[in-house]
Amino acid sequence: MLSGVLILGNPILRETCETVHGFQNEEIIQNIMDLKQALNDFRKEHGFGRGIAAIQIGIKRRIIALNLGKETSVIINPNIVWRSQESFTLWDDCMSFPDLVVKVKRSSSISVEYQDDQGIRHVMEKLGRAESELLQHEIDHLDGILAIDRAMDFKDIIYKSEYNKHHKFYNDQVDCSIIPTAD
Repeated sequence: MLSGVLILGNPILRETCETVHGFQNEEIIQNIMDLKQALNDFRKEHGFGRGIAAIQIGIKRRIIALNLGKETSVIINPNIVWRSQESFTLWDDCMSFPDLVVKVKRSSSISVEYQDDQGIRHVMEKLGRAESELLQHEIDHLDGILAIDRAMDFKDIIYKSEYNKHHKFYNDQVDCSIIPTAD
């Protein structure tokens, strides 16, 4: 298992990930296992966590591990194939900058084409806000884009501790609050 989640400032987080080929390759299989384990470990330690991109643990491949409250799975080579015209704002957080939250605007719904760990193609159609936001965030990671890059204004990057102290004040500034999934 690779050690820990890379933190804001690590130049690897700004790299673009490579498309995955050869799904039965031992290295790819190990990458998938490491990524799932990283998400599971984070969830055990912190009590929440919906997704992590491979680049966040130093794997430069287009793989995302997800846990939406059931079990941890992966999507590989994800691509947003449709975005709603409607958008919404929220305070976004990230495992790579655990002490910050960022006010961002995201598409209200997206459709994502991806492959599973066997290389079979799937499409998730017109996802709801929570899943859409999560996948936009994680796919950005695969392209070297961080949520802080999407901040609506320079004043919209704040310490999570202050957000937690003034939760109502900050949530009144956005359209939606995403509820973290927990075990």
